[in-house]
Amino acid sequence: MKISQRAEQITPSPTIGMATRAKQMKREGIDVISFAVGEPDFPTPDHICAAAQQAMAAGHTKYTPAAGIPELKEAIAQSMQQQLGLTYEPGQVCVCNGGKHALMNIWQTLVDPGDEVIIFAPYWVSYTEQIKLVGGRPVPLMTTGANDFQPDLDEVQAAVTDRTVAILVNSPSNPSGAVFSHEIMAGIAEIALDNGLAIISDEIYKHLIYGGGQHLSPAMLGDEVKQATIIVDGVSKTYSMTGWRIGWLIGPQDFVGKVNSIQSQQTSNPNSIAQYAALAALTGPQDCVGQMREQFQQRRDYLVPALQQIPGVQCTSPPGAFYVFPDVSAHLGTELAGQRIDNSLQLADYLLAEAHISTVPGSAFGAEGYLRLSFACSLDDLREGVARLQQALVT
Repeated sequence: MKISQRAEQITPSPTIGMATRAKQMKREGIDVISFAVGEPDFPTPDHICAAAQQAMAAGHTKYTPAAGIPELKEAIAQSMQQQLGLTYEPGQVCVCNGGKHALMNIWQTLVDPGDEVIIFAPYWVSYTEQIKLVGGRPVPLMTTGANDFQPDLDEVQAAVTDRTVAILVNSPSNPSGAVFSHEIMAGIAEIALDNGLAIISDEIYKHLIYGGGQHLSPAMLGDEVKQATIIVDGVSKTYSMTGWRIGWLIGPQDFVGKVNSIQSQQTSNPNSIAQYAALAALTGPQDCVGQMREQFQQRRDYLVPALQQIPGVQCTSPPGAFYVFPDVSAHLGTELAGQRIDNSLQLADYLLAEAHISTVPGSAFGAEGYLRLSFACSLDDLREGVARLQQALVT
């Protein structure tokens, strides 16, 4: 059977791949600690689950409007006003089948074959693959832990060509946990406006900022920037609802209208029951958000100093999200337990096989020499995982 060229060029998700291998080892009775998947380990709050049950009992099990139920779109618009001081109409919101689907909707609406999108490495693994899937060309610009993963604005300006259509920002970032400074975000916005580019702002981790920091959306930098910005968000990380698959995008009404048309043909509406659960998440008690954030910060505050104590590991403290992205390049080009380790993929494979720790290689995020570890797991798992990591690296 013929396979399309677009299907052939897509790389499977390394994060899912590592998680799948770890789960298989667990099924075989091996005690594996997984730092691979970006998924909160907390249960979905009770009032959200209760809302889903109530929705089923009320018969909300049929088709909804393709772009989402009006009540949820209104709640999303209101949350933007309450949290960020941004005014949007419900018609500027499209509810999607998760944040990943929202991004895919954007690329299908924005990008023609040969168009370029500037992204910042390390980047979430799906960004490059989705852009390629619609015939676009991702243009990654490297950042490093030495500069807290802040991009160089001169490099951003130099990367703009006559085929550039957008700049993608993800702050807080997966995988680095970086939060772009006001200066950097404003500089990116200026470059975008000067060149007529869209700003795609993935804000799925916006509620996970530590140390009293505040989230900055590019849309908060003025009306002109807001008109050029498309925001992606969802309930997955904030409310521990990864499996419910509800995300959304917010942007100029004419753009969102085109997205709605595409979504109506591809998927119809997001899951009706999950939409009512998401509505309860946004309009119900918010204590759970702060409680989960507090637990994540405690884990981060344990994990970073513990990793810094391991010879050959350099780790900055992430101001957001629930990942650390340590530099392990000192261990590349060496032998560990008789095995030659030349790159981060080989190191991740070694750690899974020998130490029974599941991590994700930095190369998956466009940043060789790093590993991503999620601290969306218990403190006990973090302590045991660090002990195994130290033993595996110091042989």
